[in-house]
Amino acid sequence: MNTFLGFGREHIERHYRKTGQCVYLHLKRHVREKVPGASGGALPKRRNAKLFLDLETNSDLNGDDFEYEDEAKLVLFPDHYEISLPNIEELPALVTIACDALLSAKSPYRKQEPDSWEEELQASKHAKTLVQLDNGVRIPPSGWKCSKCDLRENLWLNLTDGSVLCGKWFFDGSGGNGHAVEHYKETGYPLAVKLGTITPDGADVYSFDEEEPVLDPHIAKHLAHFGIDMLQMQVTENGLRDNDIKPRVSEWEVIQESGVKLKPMYGPGYTGMKNLGNSCYLNAVMQIIFSIPEFQRAYVGNLPRIYDYSPLDPTQDFNTQMAKLGHGLLSGQYSKPPMKSELIEQVMKEEHKPQHNGISPRMFKAFISKGHPEFSSNRQQDAQEFFLHLINLVERNPVGSENPSDVFRFLVEERTQCCQSRKVRYTERVDYIMQLPVAMEAATNKDELIAYELKRREAEAARRAPPELVRAKIPFSACLQAFSEPNNVEDFWSSALQAKSAGVKTSRFASFPEYLVVQIKKFTFGLDWIPKKLDVSVDMPDFLDINHLRATGLQPGEEELPDIAPPIIIPDDPKDRTMNHFMDSLDIDESSVMQLAEMGFPLEACRKAVYYTGNLGAEVAFNWIIAHMEEPDFAEPLVVPAFGGATSSGATGLGAVGLDNQPPEEMVAIIISMGFQRNLAIQALKATNNNLERALEWIFSRPELEEESEPALDVMDLENHANANILAETGSEGPRIKDGPGRYELFGFISHMGTSTMSGHYVCHLKKEGRWVIYNDLRVCASERPPKDQGYIYFYHRIPS
Repeated sequence: MNTFLGFGREHIERHYRKTGQCVYLHLKRHVREKVPGASGGALPKRRNAKLFLDLETNSDLNGDDFEYEDEAKLVLFPDHYEISLPNIEELPALVTIACDALLSAKSPYRKQEPDSWEEELQASKHAKTLVQLDNGVRIPPSGWKCSKCDLRENLWLNLTDGSVLCGKWFFDGSGGNGHAVEHYKETGYPLAVKLGTITPDGADVYSFDEEEPVLDPHIAKHLAHFGIDMLQMQVTENGLRDNDIKPRVSEWEVIQESGVKLKPMYGPGYTGMKNLGNSCYLNAVMQIIFSIPEFQRAYVGNLPRIYDYSPLDPTQDFNTQMAKLGHGLLSGQYSKPPMKSELIEQVMKEEHKPQHNGISPRMFKAFISKGHPEFSSNRQQDAQEFFLHLINLVERNPVGSENPSDVFRFLVEERTQCCQSRKVRYTERVDYIMQLPVAMEAATNKDELIAYELKRREAEAARRAPPELVRAKIPFSACLQAFSEPNNVEDFWSSALQAKSAGVKTSRFASFPEYLVVQIKKFTFGLDWIPKKLDVSVDMPDFLDINHLRATGLQPGEEELPDIAPPIIIPDDPKDRTMNHFMDSLDIDESSVMQLAEMGFPLEACRKAVYYTGNLGAEVAFNWIIAHMEEPDFAEPLVVPAFGGATSSGATGLGAVGLDNQPPEEMVAIIISMGFQRNLAIQALKATNNNLERALEWIFSRPELEEESEPALDVMDLENHANANILAETGSEGPRIKDGPGRYELFGFISHMGTSTMSGHYVCHLKKEGRWVIYNDLRVCASERPPKDQGYIYFYHRIPS
């Protein structure tokens, strides 16, 4: 039995002809918009909610303004015979059970609904009898800081002793070190109020003892004990008070262009995306992606073909979800200006009813984050990491002859030189982002920075509001120079000396991409290992020329390092040692392993990646992971041969797949039962490492193979064909690049507000039709002051020569 929502009849008939499956469950949702005073409270017209996009608009179909009615039918092909459900008498019990199971299953929308406190908060049992210490503590109106660390956000005031301490990220989605909880465990003081949420109407209060948000009926009295007058406190839209400290507010105001009346933009390419509570990083990246013509052609241009050959479950198909999201952003159907009659009615009634423009990426996020430990959570994420995750999915799910991710791919030439022997080694790696360090030492306003720091410390000591923020102004040329300068190679093993030596590495572009992605590495770690963000201003150019960074290869007079691998340290008695002890004896850079593991990859796979790339760093190991993550033993422990034995498949690349790897007969039988030829089933399974789900997607994405497939084809030809596909997918012919001149023009950038990638907010700016446009989730407006110096990730396109 198959489920279809909103797909055209011709699509289902084509699916029936292809698979021979004749029973389908058709779901349709009728949505009525209520009108006050109308008969029955609803408009007579109805709207059908379809899988395509109607359910992904920003309309809150469960809100008070709408009511809906679901309709379900069983459809039998080829006669298109319909049976309304529920129907107990005419249908066999097995079919009835299957229908009930499908109808009761949770959709991706419900699965992705974040947990919320919809129940009314209860008064804390500690509120009435709370003891407050008479210790003379007075809380200033601004300039708060955690008393145990340097964090200035997500701060909680303990209502017993007046301690100001940072919370954990899950209190409000912001970062913290958990000092407020530690303080409760040490003292037992139960109640705390979040600074920045205090208004004349109340405040956010949390009970550590009751482990939940609570009401404090005596909050005004409890705050007055520490000198806080609730009637004087105001909260802004972002949870910050109007008179809050300027360093925090300023960044949000500048990047979001607050205080400026921005003109809304409507039409194709100007569609907003709803923030699902933690999805602004996804929204910003996808707006950039679908502003690129190659991605528009690959998904929106191929939309009919993608839909026609979508797999059995389109909700689990990457290309279908990309096409659906791209169509929603580019069609203009979900970005329409309000009618004049509606505006007049709003003015007359002195009310503003928000327009239901924009789309909600719930289903897309549910699929793209499936199985990922970070992106599937309700936490904020790094937009750069999500961009690489998306590129990885694009690479693994071909959508025709053109791979849109080719426009970002480039080759980096790394020149490593042994400082003692002066010999060199040239290697190439694939990359998608040019990461530039922030050259703080090159700041052009050092005197202002020193004066600001002195004033800030004086204000902090006197518990006054800090002075107006002064940002370090960093020339872009200094960041570019820092990228091209030689770097020391830690634990460098010289094959010329057969020993460890000092080494330096220099990176250059072996090819220039069609679209250059530049990341300003603003996020770093302090001396106490607490993540922090460098609040700097970088004068990013509108036009960029990096031709001087073109790689030159081996130069005359240079001598190459011998191609000799470092020796493998073998335990004295391997049989008596555990795998952990054996692994400890290997020379593996554990810091690189942990960086990869934090991205969500299996620990053993990370160890193999670092080992097989010779400890050249996390970036090089990441490329190894991308190339080998589909192998069967990807996450299995590293096995290094002691005496010249066979290496693991991670080292051989294609060792896991060969002519002798015959697919399991039961998988072949399943595909044959769907109406496909046996040879095509074997070919699909071999091309996907015997993954049944991917094999079906492989078949549906290649309709021409089904037409050309003949039972009499020679088995060896099929196997050779399958191996040719494997070689193509693993990139044995080398990565596809679109090299050209290194002159670029800026067309978009993503900015981040907040102190950590795990908190804050992302906003995207795009240059369209000669002017800048700001994409702030659902709000799409003409930009008046694009903050190009405050960006985090910049996108350039090549200027034709």
